[in-house]
Amino acid sequence: MTSLSLSHFRSHRATRLEFDGRPVAISGPNGAGKTNILEAVSLLSPGRGLRRAAGADLARRPEAIGWKIAAAVEGLSGGHQIETLAEGEAARQVRIDGKPAAQVALGRVLRVLWLVPAMDRLWIEAAEGRRRFLDRMALSFFPDHAEAALDYEKAMRERNRLFRDEVSDPHWFGALEARMAAAGAVLTDNRRAVLAHLEDAQAQAATVFPQAGLRLISPEGETDDLAAALAANRSRDRAAGRALTGPHRADLEAVFAARGMPAAQSSTGEQKALLISLILANARALAAQTGRAPVLLLDEVAAHLDPARRAALYDEICALGAQALMTGTEPGLFDSLGPRGQSLIVAEEGGVSRILP
Repeated sequence: MTSLSLSHFRSHRATRLEFDGRPVAISGPNGAGKTNILEAVSLLSPGRGLRRAAGADLARRPEAIGWKIAAAVEGLSGGHQIETLAEGEAARQVRIDGKPAAQVALGRVLRVLWLVPAMDRLWIEAAEGRRRFLDRMALSFFPDHAEAALDYEKAMRERNRLFRDEVSDPHWFGALEARMAAAGAVLTDNRRAVLAHLEDAQAQAATVFPQAGLRLISPEGETDDLAAALAANRSRDRAAGRALTGPHRADLEAVFAARGMPAAQSSTGEQKALLISLILANARALAAQTGRAPVLLLDEVAAHLDPARRAALYDEICALGAQALMTGTEPGLFDSLGPRGQSLIVAEEGGVSRILP
């Protein structure tokens, strides 16, 4: 990414940033608008971004006239101009090189990974967050993962609607269950492939961050014939009003490989270190596969690490050649990055974010 422009996005009325390819250290007080920059970059990939915010919530208030993000990127297939925007209360639009595009097309241009403080409790909260984490990693390797997820969710919603409408025609159910099975097979195959990529990337790296043993699990157990399982469970699903079997019920289990300790039973610091390890492994695996490291968005990551681990993190990012955007409240958190990084300072003045010279 060589440039980023924000117009009426969150606290940024009009902000333009130029990048030179080095990691970027963004410092400033809480509420200055640092995370808003990272969120804007996350919206250059498919989905709702690192905050999972609704489009209407992204517009700067009180104007609420809409918002726009524009970026010049060096993607997997060369240079591109990306724009994503919403006018007023309208739905979000995407343009690549001036032409309208679907959100899923963004994943074929630029790969973006992120780690934010809201993910710190990933291993001890509900499985939904871990599935989302795993699917974001899968999307970084397989752009078709988003389309499979949309197909699966749509067929599942339609099947649930049949239950609510008390439809009993087996042909309707059979057709939807076949669609769920086809899309679900893609989701499961992609998830398993990601775990294999991460295992290889961890095994081949020398790092101070802990290696993780990862396993994809399902409360219902795995099945090679999802359509048959859904058909067999229609009565139970009808009573529940939803599908109780399928990849939407899967979970990600993580264990500290060196100690055999489940991540959920580890300390807060260890859980954070494990998340960083997986993001770095994901980035290394992508760089090996595509020849280009992804953009990394690391929000307040330095504040949770001691000086030795901060230095190790910066060393790994630089060795990887990744363009990382990192935020912190104090410039001193990035001292060990030194001239290897680009420094930005964000200030808040009257509710508007401003980049200091």
